[in-house]
Amino acid sequence: MRLMRNVMRRRGAGLVLAVAVVLPVTGGPALALPAAPSASSGADDPGATLLPPLPVRLGEGNPCTGASDQTATGAAWSQTALGLSRAQRISRGGGVTVAVVDSGVATGVPSLSGRVEPLDGAAKDCVGHGTFAAGLIAAAPEKGSGITGIAPQAEILALSGTDDRGVPSVERVAAGIRTAADRGAQVIYVGQVLRTGKAELTAAVAHAARRDALVVAPAAPDAVAREEQGPDGEMPEGPYWPAAAPGALAVVDFGPGGVRQKNAPPAYEPDLSAPGSEMVSVGPEGSGHYIGSGASLAAAGVAGAAALVRAYHPDLGAAEVARRLLDTAYPSDIPRLDPYAALSLVQDHTKPSARTPAPARMPPPADPAPRTRSLTIAAVGLTTVLLLAALAAVVPRGRTRNWRPPGTS
Repeated sequence: MRLMRNVMRRRGAGLVLAVAVVLPVTGGPALALPAAPSASSGADDPGATLLPPLPVRLGEGNPCTGASDQTATGAAWSQTALGLSRAQRISRGGGVTVAVVDSGVATGVPSLSGRVEPLDGAAKDCVGHGTFAAGLIAAAPEKGSGITGIAPQAEILALSGTDDRGVPSVERVAAGIRTAADRGAQVIYVGQVLRTGKAELTAAVAHAARRDALVVAPAAPDAVAREEQGPDGEMPEGPYWPAAAPGALAVVDFGPGGVRQKNAPPAYEPDLSAPGSEMVSVGPEGSGHYIGSGASLAAAGVAGAAALVRAYHPDLGAAEVARRLLDTAYPSDIPRLDPYAALSLVQDHTKPSARTPAPARMPPPADPAPRTRSLTIAAVGLTTVLLLAALAAVVPRGRTRNWRPPGTS
């Protein structure tokens, strides 16, 4: 069975507390963000529109994504929403390897320097999506910027799940999951969704679980091409793989206003929600930043949180880490990721959840025998007191009237 499969299919994130976007930037000329409109008031913030947009895929003949000449100097809204400053006082993900099965991860990005191990040609990231996700997971803070990954001391194992245009295949993703598990990754992030490959990807996730690796994947695509839509423009509804596989942790996104972007593809049975709209991270070159939105970016955040927990609680297995993330999540229609709670709350699985008050219990009925004895003693004592009081009143009066017992003269 899945780690937590909703009884009814849920399509979208529940309401959460609104957080404003505060994101100053420095660099070259302003670049507008051609994205779907967001329900967040922060979508009009200058910091949200000055960063170049991250491409989801590259068309044929389009050049590779280059370096951004814009740098976000402030913290991203997602860092505040997740309480990273508190969580990172407890854990920073040191000693944990997170595999990124995506478009590759560039090794020359300063905030990831020395912590990326690419396999099978995954050192080049033409699209930039894999590097962006790796930054959300593990980027270290750089001078002049407030952007940081969730687990800035984690190691990244990069594997290709797509071609150089960013198009995934069942074979690539399944092989990436298996290889990552065999190479000892404790957390495996998959940045793409597939509508086919149920058997292969279910088997790959099961293979990872046997090797104690937690697979985290998006429960919805970041965008849907026109040719993938129905005749009336309706969005596909899943299932999406490998997120739908038993044992995988399926994640959906929400934005600064607590809701998903307008016209976002529907999610299929998500387990957990996390910030995923208007996300800021690194590109495949240089130290500049890009902005992007989608469930895949929310999944990257959950993968980073899983790395924090695995570093701080090394005794927990993959399934236990997933359960901890779910049990400590902020209550909502779709539970919201809370890294600090996942690290700090003390859990006892033999007792009710830490967020659930214990049910009221009536004390057991008292043994009736001692109570009966007490009542008897009290009754005898009361009778004695009353008798003595009566004698004290009657005897003096009898003496004054010369009362005598019967038979006396």
